[in-house]
Amino acid sequence: MTTKLPVVALILYPSFSPFHFSVPYLVFDTVLPEGRLFDLKIVSPGAQPLTAERAMTVHPDGGLELTETADILIVPGWHDLDARPGADLVAALRRAHARGAHVVGLCYGAYVLAYAGLLDGKRASTHWMAEKDFSVRFPRVKLDMNALYVDEDKLITSAGTGAGLDCCLYIVRAVHGPRIANKLARTMVIPPHREGGQAQFIEQPMAQSTQDAQVNRLLDYLRENLGQQHSIDALAARAAMSRRTFTRHFYKATGMTLVDWLVNERLQHTRELLETTSLPVERIAESAGFQTAVSLRQHFKKRFQVSPRDWRRTFGQSSATEPGQAHSRFSW
Repeated sequence: MTTKLPVVALILYPSFSPFHFSVPYLVFDTVLPEGRLFDLKIVSPGAQPLTAERAMTVHPDGGLELTETADILIVPGWHDLDARPGADLVAALRRAHARGAHVVGLCYGAYVLAYAGLLDGKRASTHWMAEKDFSVRFPRVKLDMNALYVDEDKLITSAGTGAGLDCCLYIVRAVHGPRIANKLARTMVIPPHREGGQAQFIEQPMAQSTQDAQVNRLLDYLRENLGQQHSIDALAARAAMSRRTFTRHFYKATGMTLVDWLVNERLQHTRELLETTSLPVERIAESAGFQTAVSLRQHFKKRFQVSPRDWRRTFGQSSATEPGQAHSRFSW
């Protein structure tokens, strides 16, 4: 461990999220048997007490002057995506980064760094629900929507909620090494490092129908027969169209090629079976139409950045069942 404790400035904002504040507070204020890991300072513009979304009020250690000597500055979320941070906060963040401090935006806190212009030309992450909005507001930022957190040029941003913990543990690991980070993770009863990225948590609903009734009937047929192999020629004949006309109609109605649509549906079916059954991957591959377990694993890993086994471990039921059997983890 280092002899001089790194100073962490945890910056409050109006109507802050209690959870997003508590995550870095818990991590950077922890005292292990080896001693205190960081010198945590709670900061608010003007050194004013601020109230959270619901009832909780925090009294800071001081104002933005505390950021001038901080090694790490953390913005734990943001209350309003339309609200630009004050000029004093922007200036403090810019000065800190210019002198070599790490500047961190957890979850929507990435907006504050982006508004300050610090992320221009840099990779960054934020909660997946803000992807479109963030991309429109900050087109010069290279948004990585699969990363749980991104560290580039001492600018660290993270995805939402749980990824804030991942990001904070990453900082602990970078400062104090894996042994201390692992010990801290054990005291918090969380994994010291998670595999995969946000892709596994992003909802990707498929439209059940389109504005083309003929294509809708075909989609229903395909969903009922995912386990079979389907050629464009056979489906075009089924729809009484030429191959070229069918391809054009299908893409216009769904926004996807037939191959892409089938892969998406098969992956969705795979996820459902992994989460709700104990079927082996080989049988799931057959049911979903991937033909082989190898093909299923390749497509699954490419899309979600984790293996089917890891997905089942994370999202599966504790005692999964065969398809169609009712199951509940709770008794009411």
